[in-house]
Amino acid sequence: MGVLNVTPDSFSDGGLYSDLDAAVAHGVRLRAEGARLVDVGGESTRPGADRVAAAVETARVVPVIRELAAAGVTVSIDTSRASVAEAALAAGAAVVNDVSGGLADPDMARVVRDAGCPWVLMHWRGHSRDMRDLATYTDVVADVRTELGRRVDAALAAGVAANRIIVDPGLGFAKTAAHNWELSARLPELVDLGFPLLFGASRKSYLGQLLASPDGTPRPTTGRAVATAATSVLAVAAGAWGVRVHDVRGTVDALAVWAATGRPRLARVTAAGPGRHADLDPAAGRAGGTR
Repeated sequence: MGVLNVTPDSFSDGGLYSDLDAAVAHGVRLRAEGARLVDVGGESTRPGADRVAAAVETARVVPVIRELAAAGVTVSIDTSRASVAEAALAAGAAVVNDVSGGLADPDMARVVRDAGCPWVLMHWRGHSRDMRDLATYTDVVADVRTELGRRVDAALAAGVAANRIIVDPGLGFAKTAAHNWELSARLPELVDLGFPLLFGASRKSYLGQLLASPDGTPRPTTGRAVATAATSVLAVAAGAWGVRVHDVRGTVDALAVWAATGRPRLARVTAAGPGRHADLDPAAGRAGGTR
């Protein structure tokens, strides 16, 4: 999954793709570099970010999604608002990537259910301005697993098909660096939830801290691509369904090296829910396989 932020204030690429032509060109480039999905977002979710109005978010993403879909790019919409998701799906998006896991907008389950599209449920405890105060856990992996399980149960109760659900542990969202490393080290415990798992470590601050200069200055976001690729390989080796990254080419190359060792290639995305197997390959179309 390649990241395309059409925001002025995202943590690593804010303002780079605010222009429609630049955004579409970058989305097409991400697809050419190997992204199976291009994730379009119109509201920054970096820690401390202010929310924007739904109308502003919609105006940012819909023209980009419409152009990318017309160019044959498979698009996911990165939003926690049902109205934005609904407009994005109408414009040609194929997947809803909801950082709130359905908590921010109770109507999201209806939108996803009616569309029959895949829905990424991320672990979330509150909006960006509040998340730093919410990073308290007894056992971060066990707690995230329990809280994600509740979001899955709520989605199923709302009528969302099990084979449309993808989970995401939400690295960096109400998590300290130590929490992120613990989640990464014990990722199989989250894969064991039985749903496809999306892993998103790309350029995040805990990687910058790890790669800090001798004086303690974190590595700039643009210098974290190799570390991101390393985390992506480790995640896929642990059973992740997909990885969300800014630097697609390097990650694709790293995964190709891993696959050459004899590990199964990620040619198709299968397995969706305990005991249920369906094609969630985004290249298969808007709703993947069986709706």
